[in-house]
Amino acid sequence: MSFITISYLLFFPVIALLYYVLPHKLRWILLLVGSYFFYMSWNVKYALLMLLSTVITYLSGILISKVNQSELTEKLKIKRKKLWLTLSLVSNLGILIFFKYFNFLNSAVADFFSLIHVEWGFENIDVLLPVGISFYTFQALSYSLDVYFDRIKATHHFGKYALFVSFFPQLVAGPIERSSHLLPQLDKVISFDYSRIRSGLGLVVWGIFKKVVIANRLAVVVNQVYSDPGSYSGFETIIATIFFSFQIYTDFSAYTDIARGSARMLGYDLMKNFNQPYFATSIPDFWRRWHISLTTWFRDYLYIPLGGNRVSKWRWYVNIMIVFLVSGFWHGAAWSFIIWGFLHGIFQMIDLWTQKSRSKMNSFMKIKENSFDVLFFKRVWTFVLVSFAWIFFRAETFEKAMLVISNSMNLSFYQLLDGSMYELGLDSKDFTLAILLIIGLLAFWSIDKRYPIRTWLYRKHIATRYIVYLSTIFFILIFGYYGSEYNVDEFIYFQF
Repeated sequence: MSFITISYLLFFPVIALLYYVLPHKLRWILLLVGSYFFYMSWNVKYALLMLLSTVITYLSGILISKVNQSELTEKLKIKRKKLWLTLSLVSNLGILIFFKYFNFLNSAVADFFSLIHVEWGFENIDVLLPVGISFYTFQALSYSLDVYFDRIKATHHFGKYALFVSFFPQLVAGPIERSSHLLPQLDKVISFDYSRIRSGLGLVVWGIFKKVVIANRLAVVVNQVYSDPGSYSGFETIIATIFFSFQIYTDFSAYTDIARGSARMLGYDLMKNFNQPYFATSIPDFWRRWHISLTTWFRDYLYIPLGGNRVSKWRWYVNIMIVFLVSGFWHGAAWSFIIWGFLHGIFQMIDLWTQKSRSKMNSFMKIKENSFDVLFFKRVWTFVLVSFAWIFFRAETFEKAMLVISNSMNLSFYQLLDGSMYELGLDSKDFTLAILLIIGLLAFWSIDKRYPIRTWLYRKHIATRYIVYLSTIFFILIFGYYGSEYNVDEFIYFQF
């Protein structure tokens, strides 16, 4: 059941109505049943995998907590705690690796043995990737790790913990919530609040707008060019790549907005996952703005345990590269995702290597780093680097990614004038609207940064607010892209 379906438009109001009718002590049961129903709408069997992950991490938390409260020596406590944590990590990551990475790893081993003319006897398996498995696995593991590091106390309420892992608004594509943030909210007594309903509904409508009007429209061009990159060149591939940069943002952030809006209407606050990422002035700044819940997860549970920046310079660089390679691998079982992560790791290290020299040069040339023209240049350059890396993320294979890059070099400004842009799947009106929507999104960010638009809107008269709401819905219905061969309810990050 995807957010952009009639099923969800029927499912959520029923859940919300029952939620506010039921007494507080029964609400977690409703949400837990509703969350599993939501997940089983994709595949009933794979709900058992989520339940297994839930049971393992719940028990590991209880066992680690018991060790903390025991009278064992400190040395023996650490040993026992590591045992229970290791069992949780190995079992959960084992499930994830089997379903998501087995075929990739098996093929890689087979390719290696073929180089030395040895036959590898294991065939790939035909298994469907459980939707959202990377997200709920990381969310469950963060609980085990937080209990281990004594950041939180283990919960003894299995039902509420199961709801924490499976909470339907953010189950399939995040944000990846922390137990310290979401679990305490499940105990709060929540009453109906019109302002919260209004705010949540506004997020949902904005999310639907970004998905249906912007992301789906841009996807038409992206899909056509990237499915057959050998047939396109120059500005055709450049435009498709720029479109993908905005498609993946509007698609993924749309899901997050709908998730946060749905949760907010039920009285729960989910973390913000995006903060105007294409206004970033450097690659490190980009990762402080993009997929924030995953970035902070890797920071807290991988980067810092590896030593972070509290080590030698070269070990620091190694830690950065490990994080980005793992991040790429988390996104997908393909070399193209690993290369995408590798590129961002390289970009990060170059930023660190050149930091002092850039600062000295700016000082010598009396360049004001916060001036408009410098910030503009930094944002454009960062966007170029991010978009270049997106080529490997989007291309189906490494070979196709290289074909996109090489064909992009064959520039012909005549392409911008001869109507070639209107042969990429969108007619002239839809293509022009796509460009205007991108410009409009950037303008929205620029204004919202100085004068928060939602805050301004909520202060206006109810008539003004509803004119804006209804206009947005009307725009979705009229300009939403519902191509005959395009699945409107698919989100890019469902595949991860």
